[in-house]
Amino acid sequence: MAHIVLVGAGNMGFAMLKGWKAATSHEFTVIEPSDNLRKRAEAEGVESLSNLDDWTNGKADALVIATKPDTVGAIAGKAKEVLRDDGVLISVAAGKSVDLIRENLRSATPGIVRCMPNTPAAIGQGMIVCCPDANVSPLQRDLTAELMSCIGKALFVENEALMDAVTAVSGSGPAYLFHFVEALTSAAEAAGLDADVASQLAKQTVFGAASLVIGSDVTPGELRRQVTSPKGTTEAALKVLMDEKAGLTPLLISAVLAAKNRSVDLGSAQ
Repeated sequence: MAHIVLVGAGNMGFAMLKGWKAATSHEFTVIEPSDNLRKRAEAEGVESLSNLDDWTNGKADALVIATKPDTVGAIAGKAKEVLRDDGVLISVAAGKSVDLIRENLRSATPGIVRCMPNTPAAIGQGMIVCCPDANVSPLQRDLTAELMSCIGKALFVENEALMDAVTAVSGSGPAYLFHFVEALTSAAEAAGLDADVASQLAKQTVFGAASLVIGSDVTPGELRRQVTSPKGTTEAALKVLMDEKAGLTPLLISAVLAAKNRSVDLGSAQ
């Protein structure tokens, strides 16, 4: 059983805490300056403190940083006082590189894992991509994978440069899908449906189709072909959506590359 110190109990931190409590037997200490957020964490049956300096219970197996990016450096600077010698520092703070975190560690030398979760983690359906540095041991990697798997699907990439693309696809991706639901709802209304019916059709159609993609061994392309009858209604719509120049694919490629480039810019400005 490991002892995890979680710094930050906002939306993502609290989602992780709930997932951990439901799926593991580890011990947890939450550090959260906000009274309301700290009390919410305490209601989950964990020790909660307002300041990291108040944690004096020994060395933690993992220090998880789930705060705003501008506080990561200061928290990392206290890792030596918080972590065991073989402990791991896990950061889910957006845009903060492993090198930047390591610059703030003083004399501590823990393994560092940078993770990018997304908002569906709040319901245990997140996509979490983790990038370990060279100091991360197999046991530290396993602990990170266990913790992140509690809030969704976790996978690892070894090249941190790929995290900009990860941010653009899965980090920002939920917003793309939310907008697609908005657009499909508007299209349904334009076709004559009232607002409530249009909303229900759009939401459930997207949910059902996404569930089918996840649960099927068939590729998305084959699923699309299966529902597309020659000269039918779906084919008529897909001729618009699959236009080589103005269709959905070139539009999404442009959108994802714009998000990736912005992620690169933000990282360079650290």
